[in-house]
Formats: sequence, C-alpha cells, structure tokens
Amino acid sequence: MHVPVMLQETLDWLAIRPDGVYLDCTCGLAGHTGEIARRLTTGMVIANDWDAESLEMARRNTEDVSQRIHFHRGPFSGLPSTLASAGVERVNGLLADLGVSRYQLTDAERGFSMMTDGPLDMRQDRSQSLTAADIVNFSSEKDIADLIYRLGEERRSRRIAASIIRARPIQSTLHLAKVIERVAPRISRIHPATQTFMALRLAVNGELDELDALLSLAPQIAAPGARILIISFMSLEDRRVKQSFQALARSGRAALLTRHVVTPSGEEINRNPASRSAKLRVLEMKHVDVELSGRG
Repeated sequence: MHVPVMLQETLDWLAIRPDGVYLDCTCGLAGHTGEIARRLTTGMVIANDWDAESLEMARRNTEDVSQRIHFHRGPFSGLPSTLASAGVERVNGLLADLGVSRYQLTDAERGFSMMTDGPLDMRQDRSQSLTAADIVNFSSEKDIADLIYRLGEERRSRRIAASIIRARPIQSTLHLAKVIERVAPRISRIHPATQTFMALRLAVNGELDELDALLSLAPQIAAPGARILIISFMSLEDRRVKQSFQALARSGRAALLTRHVVTPSGEEINRNPASRSAKLRVLEMKHVDVELSGRG
C-alpha cells in the first residue's frame, strides 16, 4: 500500500476549488491524485508520471473518481504536451512529489532498493536503454566517483568507486550494497549505500535536468493565483526548488507562501518512516498585468 506523504498538508496548501484544474506531475499510485479528485465537482486532475506500471495501478486505485482524472505518461520536460492532451492551457494548482513510490521500492525487479535483491535497473521509464548496471559496470572509476559525490553528496565517493571497480561485474542491488558496505561501514541507521543508490537513480533518469525543466515550465502553465507545491527528499533537489521559488518571488511574478520548509509531523514520521526527509515548499503565482506602456 502506498502512503502519500504530507497528504493533508498538500490538500490544504493547494486550496482546491471544486471546479479547478490540477496537475499532479508525479502521480505514482495516485495517493495525492485520488484525494484531489474526490474534492472536485466539475474540475479535473491531470495525472502525469514516467512510470507506465505505476499509472496502470493508479487507474485501478481511482476507479471511483475516474471521470475526473486524465492520465498521461511522460517526463516533466513534456508537460506542455501533457496539458495539450487534456485540452488545457493552464492549471489552478500543480503538485510534484519527487520521491520514489512505495511500489518502485518494494518491487525488487525495478532495482531501486538496496534492501531486496534485484537487477540494477532504476529506470523510471523502462523503455529507455540506460540502466544503473550500465553506469556501474562500464563507467570509469573517476566518473563513478564524481557521479556519487556530485549527485549523492557522498564524501566517501572515491573509496566506493574503487571498490565498485574491483568487484565488477555487478549485476544486482544487494551485490552493489554489500560492495559499498565493505568500504563504507554503517555509522548511523541510514544504510551506507543510500547516497550511492540515490546518485545512480538521478543519473539513470536525468532527474535533475527534468527537475530544472519542471521549475522552468511550472510558472508558464500555472494560471494566475495557482499554487505550485513541490515535495523533495534530497537537499540537492530542495536547493534547486528553493532558489527557483525565491527568484520568482523576487521578480514579482509570484509569492512565497512557505518562508521555511514544511516537514511531516512526528505522528506521520512514526506512521510512515519513509516520510522523515520530506520537505514541502509552496509558491503562488500572482495576478500580474503586463502593459507595454508604449515602450519599444
């Protein structure tokens, strides 16, 4: 069962209108999507995701409100096409939950988790060719170390990269996790392979480039008064969101509604430990009248 992160906070910050049009950029198993749709009357939710399997399960999870949901598969960079497919130009609210879904983490065949053994895959879109195994087994030691340091913010990246090179070929998730654990012993409750796995996932899917595309497109497809909500789980992503939101606020095009990040309650973290690193930021687009004022 997928548990949507900060569900009530998300619904409250979206300030849902029953007749509004909302975009869930990361539908997943439709935890947020379904609850948004259940608050609509004549409105619609556009449910977008890269992952075809997740979207199929999302359809089944929202059969009671299917008439109010338009499903579409694609990356953030394809959001204009996503809206066009629904016959929409702008939305009244936009949500992006950048975390990996419970389904992806628990299905060993997807290769996202270091806790169950499966192929080193990590593709959001399984029609693409590049996998985590390709990076681990065919990249140079320097490139692997740089990737882990840059995307995973892992200080032990050189030691881990050298261990990976010695252990190649590495084809499974548990094999990679054990290779990392041998040279980077556990010093907290967080598994020492966590940051390396995150770095590989980001690299396989080009997720930072896609996040940059989302941050660029969101203000263009959000109607005046629309709220943009982004939930991130990594400081690397949260910094990008924070800087983008601040720049939009400084430009006068939007207002920051969350001066500080919103985090899950202690009760939610106890109920769903996977939510503990979640950070929510909210921006509201302003009603800005653009006038040429005779200027050339």
